[in-house]
Amino acid sequence: MNHQGTATIQTDRLILRQLTLDDVQAAFRNWTNDPKVTEFLAWLPHGNIEVTKSVFSGWIAKYAEPDFYQWAIVVKDINEPIGTITVNTIDEKTDTVQIGYCIGSSWWHKGYTSEAFCAVISFLFEKVGVQRIEAHHDPENPNSGKVMRKCGLSYEGTLRKASKSNRGIKDSCVYSILAPEYFKQQS
Repeated sequence: MNHQGTATIQTDRLILRQLTLDDVQAAFRNWTNDPKVTEFLAWLPHGNIEVTKSVFSGWIAKYAEPDFYQWAIVVKDINEPIGTITVNTIDEKTDTVQIGYCIGSSWWHKGYTSEAFCAVISFLFEKVGVQRIEAHHDPENPNSGKVMRKCGLSYEGTLRKASKSNRGIKDSCVYSILAPEYFKQQS
């Protein structure tokens, strides 16, 4: 892989960019303290803005690493972040990455997550040279699976009791797309 780090990506409605400490207040207001956002995730809603600031400070420090990918999802119309999209894991032996995403519940069902994920997929295949992109979701969160299918990923199966979230130990639905599949879709 040819790691590029968290480069800025623009779509029709979004700017995907590195987070800054200036984003902390909007992030806390828009998603990090929202229990609906974290229901199927492994981190709890932030109880105060200092938690968000601490988490963001850790991520900001990692932006110097070329294999760190953590984008703020910024809606152009309001010019503030509404969520994040992240490369959670990287397997250098197989050139595989796993993606995770979350956005504030006020922006659900508007296509923002799919738009961001499709842009990140293009970046990772075309610029970084990954061979496989995968994503997982709780079976009781089917809307996340809809995002994955909309972005061209195929359902591979469900891993039983393979994921821990705020709901406990749960099954994990696995989706993926391979580089040849992506490039065939583009032609």
